[in-house]
Amino acid sequence: MADSALAERFAAAGLDWIVPQWPAAPRAQGFVTTRQGGTSVAPYASMNAGGAHPARDRTDDPEAIAANRVRMARFTPAAPVWLEQVHGTSVIAIDAHNVEACLAVPPVADAAVTRATGVVLAVRAADCLPVLLAERGGAVVGVAHAGWRGMAAGVLEATVAAMAVAPAAVVAWLGPAIGPDAFEVGADVRHAFCNDDPGAAIAFVATATGKWHADLYALARRRLARAGVHAVTGGGWCTYREAARFFSYRRERATGRMAAVVWREAAG
Repeated sequence: MADSALAERFAAAGLDWIVPQWPAAPRAQGFVTTRQGGTSVAPYASMNAGGAHPARDRTDDPEAIAANRVRMARFTPAAPVWLEQVHGTSVIAIDAHNVEACLAVPPVADAAVTRATGVVLAVRAADCLPVLLAERGGAVVGVAHAGWRGMAAGVLEATVAAMAVAPAAVVAWLGPAIGPDAFEVGADVRHAFCNDDPGAAIAFVATATGKWHADLYALARRRLARAGVHAVTGGGWCTYREAARFFSYRRERATGRMAAVVWREAAG
C-alpha cells in the first residue's frame, strides 16, 4: 500500500505528488511529482525536473530546474541519480561503489536498479510511462522510463532481469502517462509490439483516420506479465488530458518533465 507518512508530508506541504499504491514492504519508497510545487515559469510551470544536465538545459532556466530538484530532494534521503535517457533498454545497477560517479555524470540508460539503502533512482517523463519496481520485501528496487520505443525493445523485461530476483517476487507500479484516448500512433508502433506478440493487438484501437490509439498501460502490463511480474498496480492517468496536473510533450512540445523516484530505506 502507499506510504502514508510520505503522503502526509506531501499533503502538509500542499503538494499533489503521487505515492504508489503497491504491495511492497515500507522500506521500498517512491513517488512521482506533478506540475505543482516548483519555481519554473510558463510553459515549464512549475515543478520541471528538466534534462539530465540542468546546467546545459536549452529550454527552461537551469537555475529554476536546479531549485526544483533541491525542493524535490527534501523528500528523499539523498540527491537522486538522474539518467541520460535515450528511449533504449540499458539498465544500470547503482550501489555505493558507483553512486558518486553516477551523480557527477548521469549514466546513459533508461532504467536503474539498486540494492543499496539511501540511493535514490530517478527518471523523467512527460507522456512516456514511468514504472517503479520493487522486490516485495524491499531487497531491491528499480525504475524505468518506458516510452513506446523502449517498451517495445524490452526495457521493462531488462529491468526485471537486472533486479536478479524471482519475477514473481517483483511488484510494479505504473505512473502517469499519456492515456489511450490521446495516444494516436501509426501502424509502425502497432507492428513493433504485435510482430513479437500478436496478443498485444488488444491494446490498439483503430481510428477513423487509419491510425491507432495505443494503451501504454495495457502494453506495460502485458510486457511485465510476459516477464513473470503479475503484481502490477497504478495507471489510469492521462498526461495529455490532465493539463493542470501533468506535463505533456505531445500536447505542448515546449514543456517540463515530471520526476519518478524510488529508493530503499534501512530495515526498521
